[in-house]
Amino acid sequence: MATDTRVPILFALLAATLFGASAPLAKLLLSSVPPVMLAALLYIGAGSAVVVVRLLARSTEREAPLSRQDAPWLAGSALAGGFLAPVLLMLGLSFTPAATASLLLNVEAVATALLAAAFFHEGIGRRVLGAIGLITAAGMVLSYDPSGELGLSLGALGVVGACALWGLDNNCARQISGKDPFAIGTVKGLGAGTLSLALAIVLGNPLPPFGSSLTVILLGAFCYGISMITFLLALRHLGASRTAGIFGVAPFIGAGISLVITPEIPDWQFVVALPLMAVGALLIAREHHEHRHVHEPMTHAHRHRHDEHHRHSHEEGQSADVHAHVHTHERLEHSHPHTPDLHHRHKHRKEE
Repeated sequence: MATDTRVPILFALLAATLFGASAPLAKLLLSSVPPVMLAALLYIGAGSAVVVVRLLARSTEREAPLSRQDAPWLAGSALAGGFLAPVLLMLGLSFTPAATASLLLNVEAVATALLAAAFFHEGIGRRVLGAIGLITAAGMVLSYDPSGELGLSLGALGVVGACALWGLDNNCARQISGKDPFAIGTVKGLGAGTLSLALAIVLGNPLPPFGSSLTVILLGAFCYGISMITFLLALRHLGASRTAGIFGVAPFIGAGISLVITPEIPDWQFVVALPLMAVGALLIAREHHEHRHVHEPMTHAHRHRHDEHHRHSHEEGQSADVHAHVHTHERLEHSHPHTPDLHHRHKHRKEE
């Protein structure tokens, strides 16, 4: 049975569109808000938006709640992706053109795929390896600065560092993507935003005027908060490397918006890197993965409906419609097109 990935792909594209718009818009706000304070307010806005959506949503009771075992993964995701990465990105944006910084965000897909393969056994075929090579080459071109020490741009390295941390974040979030995304987003947004705010205060950053603060919070609510939820929903079904690959359209959206906001002739590095990034992102997004595989017995909890992978019985009173509860999978061996979703996180041979 082929996995229907249309809705998860749409979720990933929506997340990419919202996040892609954040870099050039945040760049504009850096003229009036210090980088660390900006990162703090963005994530406080993100967490607040998730709380509001959670209150309005009617299906959260059908999601599996977080458990004590999820705490390390949630903490890693919040610290790497919610606290450290945004601070590095805002510092990098301070010294890097918005269009260049936006394009560099594609490095996140590379970091995510490499970590997913190295530590979580996600299969990476020749197509994805080729994409990683192209995006890495483009990142090196964009980071080159002959006038800087070691020939590298510190601003660009800050953006690359943020992408590496977001790659770690994506893989931590992958481990808990079957759980309630609203609960994850609330903890990650408000928790990381509070840590960043504390750091900003220690550094002596003043709180911006009410109007500026509200603007940043609203930007965080839409570009980070809503994006966070839709990204988690995509991650649940597509796995870390594939979701990050589709998310790779975000840098191009950001680069396009930045060139509209501040029209300027792109430098040679941008012109060389753009096609490399585009082909790399396309290769990851168009990957087809199919082979004979074994589902070992496992017990877990997540939102699901009955399909080929869910043929368990229910206690009296439990709904057979979309629902969430602890259930056990028996051993199953078959072949069909699939992604590294919650049920396809098996090891691969080199040829697979």
